[in-house]
Amino acid sequence: MTAAPSLTDDEIARIASRIDRPVVLVGLMGAGKSTVGRRLATLLARDFVDADDAIEDAAQRKVSEIFEEFGEAYFRDGERRVIARLIEENSGIIATGGGAFVDPETRALILEKAIAVWIDCDVDTLVERTSRRDHRPLLKTGDPKEILMKLHGERAAFYSQAQIRVLSEDGPHSNTAKTIIEAIDRWL
Repeated sequence: MTAAPSLTDDEIARIASRIDRPVVLVGLMGAGKSTVGRRLATLLARDFVDADDAIEDAAQRKVSEIFEEFGEAYFRDGERRVIARLIEENSGIIATGGGAFVDPETRALILEKAIAVWIDCDVDTLVERTSRRDHRPLLKTGDPKEILMKLHGERAAFYSQAQIRVLSEDGPHSNTAKTIIEAIDRWL
């Protein structure tokens, strides 16, 4: 485990004042996008929104129900529209679903109008984290470790297009959030 970044409140405030667009968190399910995103939003004094929650609010049904009833292509189309709206409305932190950044139109939109941060994570940690709750449609079709290894292999090339990449490790989520803040500072 790496040492926690030692940012002061003043340093965080200085960096936050330079961020002029939404920060969009991308990566595989279980990487910590929502949990780290909430912590990051608190540190930066910004709003936080989970794109999957916004999709469920707009559709009045769960993401898993949309997948089951209409399929992934239909879901990705709606997801793209919701993320576009969130980016337009919000200069805070947006956590996306694991497949959002794979969609070429969604990825182009995020790269143009936001700061994309890929939260990467080793597969064993992803398996452990995703096993805590049974709400991941893509993991219901087989062995979660095999599925996550396959998804990581398929999606890494897309995620790597994000302006920033950080590793999520076991430990306090505030450490990952501070690592993201330091990375944004270097990128700006």
